[in-house]
Amino acid sequence: MDRRDFIKSAGAGAAAFGLAACTNNKSVTVDTKLGEMTYRTNPNSGDKTSLLGYGTMRWQMIKNADGKDVIDQDSVNELVDRAIEAGINYFDSSPVYLQGQSEQATGLALARHPRNSYFIATKLSNFSNWTKENSILMYKKSLENFQTDYLDYYLLHAVSGEAVFRQRFVDNGMMEYLMEERKAGRIRNLGFSFHGPASGFDEMMKYHEQYHWDFVQIQMNYSDWTHQTREAKAQYMYEELTKRGIPVVIMEPLLGGALAQVPDAIAKRFMEREPSRSIASWAFRFCGTHPNVLVTLSGMTYREHLEDNLKSFCPLVPLTEEELEFLESQASLMKEYPTISCTGCKYCMPCPYGIDIPTIFAHYNKCVNEGNVVDLENATPEQKEFRKARRAYLISYDRALEKVRQADHCVGCEECMSHCPQHIRIPRELQRIDRYVNNLKKTF
Repeated sequence: MDRRDFIKSAGAGAAAFGLAACTNNKSVTVDTKLGEMTYRTNPNSGDKTSLLGYGTMRWQMIKNADGKDVIDQDSVNELVDRAIEAGINYFDSSPVYLQGQSEQATGLALARHPRNSYFIATKLSNFSNWTKENSILMYKKSLENFQTDYLDYYLLHAVSGEAVFRQRFVDNGMMEYLMEERKAGRIRNLGFSFHGPASGFDEMMKYHEQYHWDFVQIQMNYSDWTHQTREAKAQYMYEELTKRGIPVVIMEPLLGGALAQVPDAIAKRFMEREPSRSIASWAFRFCGTHPNVLVTLSGMTYREHLEDNLKSFCPLVPLTEEELEFLESQASLMKEYPTISCTGCKYCMPCPYGIDIPTIFAHYNKCVNEGNVVDLENATPEQKEFRKARRAYLISYDRALEKVRQADHCVGCEECMSHCPQHIRIPRELQRIDRYVNNLKKTF
């Protein structure tokens, strides 16, 4: 991409901050005070939302008395309390997050605060059963989980184009139902989250005149801005939404953590420029610099994640043109590293054969970033670097995963592929990693 276009499309960096997102009458506006959370105003509803939103897909899990993985409710309560205290008022969930536990845990924590002090966003995640009856039950269960009689932001979950949209929401009569719910005020803002190609995004935009999307949630970060290869590029989607005056909610600003744990050589360049800022802060500031962004979601598992992100948004300091240029160069460098574009969403789980797919990919990516994945064709056992990398990979692999959950147990059933929003060819990647592990073991 031409760097001039990269900078221009970000709203001219700091110069755009504090202005309307676009020239039409319906545009996101900014409210920022020194030391306080930055807010954006939704032109469709007048909601004043925190620019940093809380994604609830990554709450901390613990074992209960029966050995089952459950959400640590005390941790959720503590984090929600701190978030609201700091000015965060947008909380995003789904009926399928964390084995179906996220909505209820989040609802329990939020219900301890006044209902008008936060916005609830959740989704119609009718992936496996999209009958009208089941879809309505899912919608009503969300209201029950959040102990409320209305939802502030309701999304059609993971739409990829017209075919999926019609199958899950139109042909079964759910769009008519949801439109009536919006008219009655039980849904205050109706939109969708998108995972798909540019052609599918264009198909969904054609429905704007009929359904009036109040907001749209897209995957957007400085890597996917122009370098996305499988899906619609973030820049294209952002600009199309801005043209139509549709506010943008961002998911995956850190690309599943990949933009917080970058390769060592790239991390060094970040730290040389801003030693007092975290690497993750660059990604969040990139999102916030775009003025039509209403909310940037982050799944903050631990208190330290929350506190670091608050530094980026209290208030937001937009990126300059030169900093945007620097980020584009970093994104280009990252594409030279053979990482797997897994965001750790766990939609592929559970695997019917017990394989821990997200952990395998996370371990592999971490080793790539740390330089512990080597080119076996050109390496020799006598090389000191090779011996070090080989030992580091094999030991850490066994520590990260029980042997029964490692990549060699993949049978190629492809059950996981239909659930992956990144459209990763998961069996192929697992087999590639397994071959690499076996070759390392054979090389002495």
